[in-house]
Amino acid sequence: MLAKNFIPHRIIFYVGIVVVWQIISMAGVWPDNIFPSPYEVTEDLVYGASDGSLFYGIATSMWRLSIGLTIAITGGVVLGIFMARVEAINQTVGSLVLGLQSIPSIAWVPLAILWFGLTDGGIIFVTAIGAIFAVTINTYTGVKNIDPHFIEAARNMGAKGSQLITAVLIPAAFPYMISGFKQGWAFAWRGVIGAELLFSFLGLGFLLNAGRSLNDVSQVIAIMLVIMATGLVIDSVVFKRLENKVMSRWGLR
Repeated sequence: MLAKNFIPHRIIFYVGIVVVWQIISMAGVWPDNIFPSPYEVTEDLVYGASDGSLFYGIATSMWRLSIGLTIAITGGVVLGIFMARVEAINQTVGSLVLGLQSIPSIAWVPLAILWFGLTDGGIIFVTAIGAIFAVTINTYTGVKNIDPHFIEAARNMGAKGSQLITAVLIPAAFPYMISGFKQGWAFAWRGVIGAELLFSFLGLGFLLNAGRSLNDVSQVIAIMLVIMATGLVIDSVVFKRLENKVMSRWGLR
């Protein structure tokens, strides 16, 4: 019941923002070249959709995001498990991971350009490196919080090696890992847009930078809204549903 009532409230909230925005625009508080009206922003969105550039930009960014996030999740899960199970790795690599996590994704762009040039590989690198450490730390926390008696019981029943990891450690730590995936996705999405801004190489970030170059505030705001909307949709459709299923399965809600 709460979820059903929450959706109309959210719609009313966003409609209210647009109405206030339109009123402010009509009142002439700011000139259109500083703060355009919702109508002008919508015009830019319609134009971008009609010539296909908007959909191509979304598809390009999502393709880079998918590859980068897949690399980050795979590498983060493997590294997190090793850190949790091998103390030598935790004491050495673990401290490095904590340090690297403090580096913003955008700070990796100069290195990515030097290593990969102005290519998709550089943007994917920035996307993956921005997300991998969040996945690693949450996986490590999840495995560390598994009851040792649970692991010992699984070993007594014959589980060992890769079977212990896939059949025991990962399922038991999965609620923590989901949180890591959500954080990783958020960092990856920011990373791919930030990298596209500086690489100026297709994608939504490229369209955002193109609007800035043309001094087109309407396009800049329109693309920012698309970036926000895409993030909200992916979070709701993919990660929130997955999180709810996992939490229900594990009896955590």
